[in-house]
Amino acid sequence: MDGEILSPSERRRYSKQIMIPEIGLRGQEKLKHAKVLVIGAGGLGCPVLQYLTAAGTGKIGIAEFDTVDETNLQRQVLYGSTDVGKLKSIIAKSRLEHLNSFVELEVHNLRCDASNSLRILSKYDVIVDATDNLDTRYIINDACVILGKPMVHGAIYKYEGAISVFNYKGGPTYRCYNPQAKNDDFKNPLPAGVGLFGVLPGIIGTYLANEVIKVITETGDILRGKVLLINILTNTFRTFSIANIPENHNIKSLE
Repeated sequence: MDGEILSPSERRRYSKQIMIPEIGLRGQEKLKHAKVLVIGAGGLGCPVLQYLTAAGTGKIGIAEFDTVDETNLQRQVLYGSTDVGKLKSIIAKSRLEHLNSFVELEVHNLRCDASNSLRILSKYDVIVDATDNLDTRYIINDACVILGKPMVHGAIYKYEGAISVFNYKGGPTYRCYNPQAKNDDFKNPLPAGVGLFGVLPGIIGTYLANEVIKVITETGDILRGKVLLINILTNTFRTFSIANIPENHNIKSLE
């Protein structure tokens, strides 16, 4: 790669990032070449999309099937009152195009499931799990394992959040961290049922964007094999390690 990859306008736009030695011109060029899929354009997905777009990620996919609800507006900051009832994916794309016209945005207006995930995820370099249900997370994980893609994961509950990077350079997968429950009736609680601090997904989503940029530019201490837990009520941060279970890397299909 050479400096001609970035236009003079892009160099000016990203100059503060390029000045950082750990990023530099080469790191910004890597961002320009990167393709990232963000699955979920809700509370977590909104800040991920905004910061990856602002940072100059070359291509960003938005996988989201839902519409904007009035109760989303307290935390899903890409949307406004006039967007209620509209498709999140379409509104998000429109907002992000205004943020940075240098970034290519691709909409996948669907729910990622066993029938389509391999096809969709195969187009991207890094996959961001910004979803809110376990079934989809297992599908994303399994597709990432099959395709050899890193999965940047975030989860939130009330005033606590977790961030990790799974399936990165042979590291643990999501199933190593959270084995699938044998009781199919178990479901993780959703914000509609337990409530949520509105700023929490903004904080955790920004951390997710940070890990994506570090993965792309190959800088810093990436959360491979580790989970970072943040409690914004008590201002506490805790990191713990995950055991890497070999059989969780042997997934062959999503069936």
